[in-house]
Amino acid sequence: MTAARSAFAPAVLASQASFRALMEATARPGQVRPIAGPPEAPSPLSIGAATIALALVDQETPVWLDAPLSAAPEVTAWLRFHTSAPVTDDPAQAAFAFVADPERVPAFDAFALGSAEYPDRSTTIILLVETFERGPSLLLEGPGIRGSQRFAAAPLPADICDRLVANRALFPRGADLVFVTHDAVAAIPRSTRVACGG
Repeated sequence: MTAARSAFAPAVLASQASFRALMEATARPGQVRPIAGPPEAPSPLSIGAATIALALVDQETPVWLDAPLSAAPEVTAWLRFHTSAPVTDDPAQAAFAFVADPERVPAFDAFALGSAEYPDRSTTIILLVETFERGPSLLLEGPGIRGSQRFAAAPLPADICDRLVANRALFPRGADLVFVTHDAVAAIPRSTRVACGG
């Protein structure tokens, strides 16, 4: 617990700025925003993902962790210490899902996609990526985008574009996606239209 406590003060100081950066990224889909996080986080939770967790997660938001993250007890302990968030084994019960192996992220319909009455009761999926400099080429259009916006991130599933197209077809239901490296964040909300090979 020593490492967690040493990270606590700077993590809290960074969380508000990171929350603003995330909100800007969500309002401007596909645009990459810098974030500054705690000095350390337990592997394989990246510093960027830890920053997003501190900005979003609290005791009322169940969290799901993919296999690499759930296999590391230090990650669960860190999240519980800093956020008091309950960790669930069921992705459909999660308000936020953290995925350290984005190439193997489950099908989006494994997560909560909201309902006709409550479309906002869906999972936000946070994908821990390595870079925004390469990856599947996506062309984004819709709210918050002037004209169109090109976007790429890696690693991602080979069928990520098809998944995003299907996700948009569910609107106003659907998942929101956040992509985070060690020091930057971008988002594709469910309202964004996606074309492949942009």
